[in-house]
Amino acid sequence: MAKKLYIFSGLGADERVFERLDFPGFSVTFIKWITPLKGESIEQYTARLLQQVTTPKPVLIGLSFGGLIAVEAAKQVTTEKVILIASAKTKNEIPFYYRFAGALRLHKLVPASLFKRSNTITHWFFGAYTAFEKKLLKQILQDTDPVFLNWAIDKIVRWSNRTPIQNLFHLHGTSDRILPLRFVHCDMTIKNGGHFMTLNKVEEINRILQQQLID
Repeated sequence: MAKKLYIFSGLGADERVFERLDFPGFSVTFIKWITPLKGESIEQYTARLLQQVTTPKPVLIGLSFGGLIAVEAAKQVTTEKVILIASAKTKNEIPFYYRFAGALRLHKLVPASLFKRSNTITHWFFGAYTAFEKKLLKQILQDTDPVFLNWAIDKIVRWSNRTPIQNLFHLHGTSDRILPLRFVHCDMTIKNGGHFMTLNKVEEINRILQQQLID
């Protein structure tokens, strides 16, 4: 029987950002984002998402915002391993300017529609270079529920986690512009990898993930 692997995708994203990666020997479940309840904390939201995890001591992969959720999940259930990609382990790895905006509630002044636009700036921030990557990014942004987007942005800029997670491996790109490497203490880097590196640094990430998953 194939071993189970649970994947938390990025903010508003789904399995499309993992379509070029391989997980041989694993039965993969992509956790589906659900609509947050009014006033729901990230801990409460994670608890509801964990209803989709049906095996004990799961292996979790979290990309970007999904990594924050994977960390929160590992605080609630015993995990075999947690792998973060282009993400953060604690609040201290969230850039200070995001946290500053969160403390002053400045993010509340920005309409969700602004974050859903796909243009040269968003391409640059995400590291989307090819026509395929730009098209996919545009689709993902368009498909993102604005209620979820507003809630998630609030949780990112106001994340308070300081708890270190055991059995965690953190992979980060040296050219990530959304979560710059200088704020992150990771286990391994992908040279020139950006926030979209699951699509354009496939061979390197596949090799690293396969090694981590068999360890």
